[in-house]
Amino acid sequence: MVQQAIASLVPKLRQPVIAAVNGPASGGCFALALASDVRIAARSAKFNAAFVRLRMVGWRVYGPPSVPRIACLPTPSDTRVRRGSRRRYPDDMGLYLSGDPEADAFITADPLALLVGMVLDQQIPLERAFAAPYELSRRLGRPLGAADLADADPDELGAVFSRAPALHRFPASMAKRVQAMCRLVVDDYDSDAANVWLTATDGRELLRRVSALPGFGPQKAKIFVALLGKQLGVTPPGWREASAPFGEDGSFRSIADIIDTVTRDKVREYKKAMKAAAKASTG
Repeated sequence: MVQQAIASLVPKLRQPVIAAVNGPASGGCFALALASDVRIAARSAKFNAAFVRLRMVGWRVYGPPSVPRIACLPTPSDTRVRRGSRRRYPDDMGLYLSGDPEADAFITADPLALLVGMVLDQQIPLERAFAAPYELSRRLGRPLGAADLADADPDELGAVFSRAPALHRFPASMAKRVQAMCRLVVDDYDSDAANVWLTATDGRELLRRVSALPGFGPQKAKIFVALLGKQLGVTPPGWREASAPFGEDGSFRSIADIIDTVTRDKVREYKKAMKAAAKASTG
């Protein structure tokens, strides 16, 4: 793209370059903004590098080598962000599910880690579920790999899940479920978890694929499709309809709507109200 070619020339200029961003800056425009010496953003500015997060292109396409990588991070150590510091990417480019910057960066960058977190998101707090993939990788001492987990000795993997503090309330059974999910990713999606959604032609196919993953019931599958669409830029035709009602814009029904502590609390209030209503109807 022209913008990317220009971006590669910006660092060579003698004069300081100022980028004034007054709206969406995606793709090559995002690269141009990153390459500039100073960026002035209006309230209407929005930065987006969704293709990087989906592992469709390399990070260097979007900026000069001097810009720190924000995606496609190979190991937990590469995702480290000093606690309390600003995150290394705009708020709309990262998930906010575990409450831990390192764990959130990990599940944002690694599609398999995100799937593992979804599998574990039951009968435990969501923060614990989505922090678990990062901790699992740390315990294994290597990045998560679908083939690696699928071929692991079940007892050894179960022991890793069970090591205190356990990764789940039911670590042994959830280790088996994660392993089964990884086996399907290996067999059906060439060992690449991102292929579950990258090659889906429409929302109905995406929902069907997600629903077939071990650990994904009908409701969880819809929530995951909504999460992909609302926060990760995966929007095949009909994704909102396929994920209804969780794909509805402006709703606060599920993790698909959580982008900070405020929206997290709104989702929890909604779930609390739904449980109270269900209890009242049966009482």
